[in-house]
Amino acid sequence: MYDDSNPVIRRLRAICLALPEAFEKEAWGECTFRVTGGSMFAMTDNNHHRSNHIAVWIKAPRDLQEMLVSADAKRFFVPPYVGSKGWIGVRLDYKVDWDELGELLQDGYLMSAPKRLRALAAGAATERSSDTPPSRSKRAASANSRRTARAKRAKATRRR
Repeated sequence: MYDDSNPVIRRLRAICLALPEAFEKEAWGECTFRVTGGSMFAMTDNNHHRSNHIAVWIKAPRDLQEMLVSADAKRFFVPPYVGSKGWIGVRLDYKVDWDELGELLQDGYLMSAPKRLRALAAGAATERSSDTPPSRSKRAASANSRRTARAKRAKATRRR
């Protein structure tokens, strides 16, 4: 069971619930974060099944999971149950980069949100100079460049 008074969980909750129409639901004795009309995008791991850590599991593409885990296996891990679907485990009790975590959570949210909310969340994150949404290939390229940057930051953090 998660500890509601834990400041790390409170900070995680604030990031997740700041996303449009995100809500929290307790499941399996943990906090889960979901989006209205979509699905779960994050779940806490507060010593879940005696994991001996506090972490969050975040919906992510499999290639990002592979990059982050190989770059820094102390901070990132393949979580049980959902890891085979690409989800990434991020430790919250070891060198948390809150900006990076926020980006990962937003990406997981965007994978779970319905189209109308994805547009709203993307608009809130970055203001565009034109009203024309980027093409699918531009969105994919942008997501890939963010993933590559995250993996490089994870490697740099590990070297310190």
